Parts: sequence; structure tokens; C-alpha cells
Amino acid sequence: MTVPASAQSDPLLADLTGPGMPFELAELRGEVPGEVPGEVPGEVPGRAHRRAHGGGRGFAKAPPDLNLMIEAARRHGARTAIVDWRDDGSERRTSFDALFAARDALAARLGDCRGQRIAICMHNRAEWMIAFLAVLRAGGVAVLFNSRGAPAELVTMVEEVTPALIFADTRAAEGLRAGGHAGQIVDLTGVDFAAPDTLPDTLPDTIVAVPQGAPAAAHRADHDDPAAILFTSGTTGRPRGVVLTHRNLVTGLMTVQLSGLMVLHGIARAQGLAVETILAHMPQQATLLVYPLFHISGLGSGFLSPLMAGTKVIILRRWNPPEALRLIADEGVTMLTGVPTMLWDLLRVVEQGGSSAALASLRNVASGGQALPVNLLDAIRKVCPQAMMGTGYGMTECAGALAQAVGEDFLRKRASAGRVLPLADVRIVAPDGTVQGPGETGEIQVRGPFVMQGYWNRPEATAAAFTDDGWLRTGDVGFVDEEHYIFIVDRVKDMVISGGENIFCAEVERVLGEQPGVLECAAFGLPDERLGERLVAVVRGDALDPAALIEAVALGLARYKAPAEVVIADRALPRNALGKVDKKALRQSWPAILAEN
Repeated sequence: MTVPASAQSDPLLADLTGPGMPFELAELRGEVPGEVPGEVPGEVPGRAHRRAHGGGRGFAKAPPDLNLMIEAARRHGARTAIVDWRDDGSERRTSFDALFAARDALAARLGDCRGQRIAICMHNRAEWMIAFLAVLRAGGVAVLFNSRGAPAELVTMVEEVTPALIFADTRAAEGLRAGGHAGQIVDLTGVDFAAPDTLPDTLPDTIVAVPQGAPAAAHRADHDDPAAILFTSGTTGRPRGVVLTHRNLVTGLMTVQLSGLMVLHGIARAQGLAVETILAHMPQQATLLVYPLFHISGLGSGFLSPLMAGTKVIILRRWNPPEALRLIADEGVTMLTGVPTMLWDLLRVVEQGGSSAALASLRNVASGGQALPVNLLDAIRKVCPQAMMGTGYGMTECAGALAQAVGEDFLRKRASAGRVLPLADVRIVAPDGTVQGPGETGEIQVRGPFVMQGYWNRPEATAAAFTDDGWLRTGDVGFVDEEHYIFIVDRVKDMVISGGENIFCAEVERVLGEQPGVLECAAFGLPDERLGERLVAVVRGDALDPAALIEAVALGLARYKAPAEVVIADRALPRNALGKVDKKALRQSWPAILAEN
């Protein structure tokens, strides 16, 4: 089954995307297929390597440069943009005016760095946001490192994209140095952007630095210039850089805006009011940021979308359910998006004595990262009857969501991952290449102007990610019904989603396999009510200590990627006809394996 974006027959959608409207749709020029982005000395990667998936339909009035969208957020002026905490625990509130002033000051120090890769390796904080905006303003490509990674993993990302400069916080800088990185790191922790003389004035020769106090120049980008590189792991176990262009990110953000406008029109219709009346009386919205900013969810729905809308972003650096409940109440949080684990945790705090009144300000509650269990949905609606529920389905390679459903649109098909969004062409393909019909299961494939340019400097991986006719292989197995709702039933990729974090088994197995005495190993996920999935591993070898193996993964990758449990096997692991470890058999025999150990 192929679901073209134009097939959705919602009259409201047709009105909002019609000729002359801000979200008018138009045909985009297609490009030559088969070429992939790679590193060409002195050239912006991807400028001469555009793929066929750049064509199709798109927003006719989309700005070519993400900066042009960002500039529009200046109008929010003195409103609070960010609430976060300094390392000493003191609170700080940053207005939109102050945010842009800091952005301009740092961009001025960067000067003209068009096409250069500048990495950001920080935990969620205002400095991260300022650095991202400054890199784009200066014409650079923002490379988003997983700040939770162990030193070795951080340096692997450095080696992958060779950034000219890394903006970091103190802890991340220490991790990079511990991993052996000797390049330029600028620690922005504690920099007072309101005081120009505290801004870094030592920048590498590859960047055209300018004197303190010079105005920030805006360097215009083209639709297909790379804007950001986000990392995702692959079957090789090494992180891969997903190259997202200005068109990709702009399309993703405009799609979110269009979806929100459709929801607003639905509310207006239900209440018998004009949309303009609702907007005129709507107070500033507030969202609690719980996703890491280096995730596409954190970057898009957690930061850039609220920035455009004038929404206050409250940063919760580390997940702490009681603190989250306090902030929701104190800051009047209206929008909360989190993985099911987090939502369960909040409900348990309420059950254990916290007041459900703390959640009274919530108007929108959504889940991402994994499917929303129906029993969790019912529990949230009981505690927050005033909030609209929502869900979505997407991936880094698509600059965000492919499908989304909110309110009644979601509740009528609660097992779905949402309805296919405008501009997302989706098809379901059987293993033999046959395009499936409604309700028939196969791999989900997608195309559209939000689809990545490719994997940085990985032509073979990029080629493998796309079909010959330009469709992105998502690696997910599912089906689409007659109303364009999408349902996820399995994954082709060997990946575990635990607590909303993507953990690729290959990278865990790579670290386990490097440990002394390990002969073979297999990592896989098991169902878990709280986490969605729990990562476990079976290892065979000599004189092995399960606790030491778990610690090795935590140190070699990241703590959240370490298996919750490692079992030592006394016999060879089961294998299929192709000689690969049979993880299906291991999952089925897990109770017996535990009993033997």
C-alpha cells in the first residue's frame, strides 16, 4: 500500500494547504538519484550530492534557510524563553531578547564558518541552545554529540565527522579529553553572554574569528545545504552521522506547525469560537524538556518548535519524577512529552502521596520513543482528564515525525502510532518487494522533503538505507489502514528501545566481545512494563563476571546502554541456518536460561 501525502482527504487540511495559504503545497524539483553525501575537501558535503528523495511535494513558502524561521522568534521579546539551573543550583531565566543577544554575540565570534562542522557536546542547558543557534547563524553545520556517551564513544564521533571546533560543558570536555581528543574545545559553562569580554576569543585557525563586539553576520544557506548532523547507531555498532539539510528541518518544523493549527481549528470548531479569539486569550504555553537536545525529539519538539511558538521551555537536566511534578505545578507546564517510562513514574509519585492537582495545568500529554500502552493511556486520562493525549512515530533520518495523532483523532485508534502526516509518502513493502495493501504487514518505507541527505561520509550505508527508486527503508515492520493510521508491529533493525532510549544490540555486543574471555555473546530486549523493553545479554566464555561485563558496557558506551542483566551460558548459543545467533530462540528460552543460572 502506498499512502501519498496528497491522498489525505481532510477538508481542513485541503484549506490550510491550498493556493495562497502559508502552508501551500507545491511540487519540488527532483534531483539525480544514486549519489550520496561524502566529504569533499573544501566543499559543503552534499551540495553536489543530492538524491532523488529531494523531490516530491513540499511547502511552497518554506524559507530556504532555517535561520529565517528562527529570526521570526525575536518577536516574542521579553517573554521567558528558557528556565534552567546553573551548575551551582541557582535558577536562571532567559528571555527571548536575551537568548538572541547571546546567540548574536557568539555567532559574531565565529565569524564566517559556512559549511564547517562545529560540534556541540553538552547536557541540556541554555548554553547548548545558544551554541546551536550561533552555529547556524554563522553558516556552520551543527554536529550534535551524545553527551551521555563514554569517553571512547565521544572520540569515535569526533573521528567520524572531524569538527573544526567543539562547544562543550565542563563534564563533557573532561570526557573528550579522557578519550584522547586533543583538538579545540571551548567550554561554555558559566560564560556570561551579557558580558562580551567573557566570550571565548581563542578559536581555531580554520574558523574566521572576528573581534569582540563585532556584529553577527547572517550567512544565507540553500535548501539542500546541511544544517545539522545527529548521531544514530547502526548494525555495525559504530555511530553514524545523519545529515539533515535546512529543507529537512524546516519541513519538519512546518509540519508540526500545520498539525498544531489543525488541532486548534478542531478545538475552535468544538467550542464554537474563532481561532483568532482562542489565540488572543491564550496565555504563554510552557513545556517541560525531558528529551536530550541531541535527540531529534529534543531538538525539534523540545526546542525549535517551542522557540517558534514563543513557548517557555523548562529544562529538567536529569529525570527526577518528584522534581518534574514540582516544576509542572510551579511553572504552569501545559505540554508534556515523554517516553512511557517517565509517564508511569509521574503517576507513581501521585499514587504515593503526590497531589494530582500538580498536573492540573497540563493541556497536552504525548508519548514518543515507543508505543503508548493502552493501560498507561487510561491511567493518565484518569489523573489528567483535562489533557489531550497524543502519540507519534518518527526517526532521526526523517527529521522528526512521520505520523501523529492528538485528542479524539488518537483515541479512536489508540493502538496506532498516529496518522500519516502531510508530505509523508508511506508504503508497506513485503520481503519480496511487493507493495502491500491496507492492513497488510511489511517494512515501512517513506519519502518526502524531510528525509535525510544521507549518512556523513558513509556512501555504502546511505545506499543501503534507500531503495533504488528513492524510498527510505525505516527498518520498522507495520501496516497502514484505510484511514492512513500507521501501526508498528516489529522492527527489522536489531534495536531495543528501553525507557525511550535507542540501544542498538550490535554496539553492546561489540563491547562485550572485546572483553577478555568472551567467546560469543548476544544482546536483546525483553518486554518490561516500566521501560517498554529491558536489555539483557547472554555471554559464553571463560572466567566471566556478569557485573564486570555490565560495567564494561557502561564505561565503553554509556550507562543507559549497559544490559540490566548478563547471564553466562555454558554451551554454544543457538544459531540459525545462516550461522547467525538465533535471538528468537534465546528470548523463548530466557526463563530456562535463568533457571540454569
